Amino acid sequence: MKNKFTILGCGSSLGSPWISQYWGNCKKNNKKNVRTRCCAHIQYKNISILIDTSPDIRQQLIDNNIKNIDSIIYTHEHADQTAGIFEFRPFFFKEKKKISIYCNKQTKKRLLKSYSWLFKDSILYPKIMEIKNTNNKFIIKKNNTKINIKSFDVLHGSVKTRGYLFNNIAYISDCKDIPKKNLTLLKKLNVLIIDCFRMNEHITHLDLNSTIELIQKLNPKKAILTNMHVDLDYGFLKKKLPKNIIPAYDGLSLNF
Repeated sequence: MKNKFTILGCGSSLGSPWISQYWGNCKKNNKKNVRTRCCAHIQYKNISILIDTSPDIRQQLIDNNIKNIDSIIYTHEHADQTAGIFEFRPFFFKEKKKISIYCNKQTKKRLLKSYSWLFKDSILYPKIMEIKNTNNKFIIKKNNTKINIKSFDVLHGSVKTRGYLFNNIAYISDCKDIPKKNLTLLKKLNVLIIDCFRMNEHITHLDLNSTIELIQKLNPKKAILTNMHVDLDYGFLKKKLPKNIIPAYDGLSLNF
């Protein structure tokens, strides 16, 4: 089985178009402007890992033919990253195995409060998940296979948020800035997937110009923009961006 990273969703918290059918600057006739909420999948040999569980996760997994999940790693506690967590009972019914969760302490607290029934046995439901780790370095194992993952803090308003680094690929979905101590981890990567929220400056997210400046500073071989608002049209970005930077679209995948 090939190692594959897939962008399941690359839209911001309201998706594109919005539920009210507002498209902003995004052209309706380009399917790559139809964006579900941010979420990604890592297939490493026989290990299947999700990054976040968006409100659109059910259809994202079906559309990408993902039939099992071993672990979920969370960037942060916001609803557009966590609300789909209740969808995962069918995987437990199928595999008879708990899904391992990796997250920071704030996300752990929110998940246990909002979805307590997923983490403890009851008369109605079995426990289907367990939180394994809140550390910055961890290993996900399955049979004789293992993958090393490193998390690092990024700045996203008042919310503590994580980026993830594995196999010279980094994923940062929600970010306004990166602490200097973590920038060295991210230089000259093979692939950097990073927040590019809006055309203009935003208080808790990177905007187009600041994202491009950061990418040029970090100098990855390839960069992919995600978490895009409806003011960022796919065709416009394709024309504007340097050759090593591309806008994501739902279903974009790369082998590693």
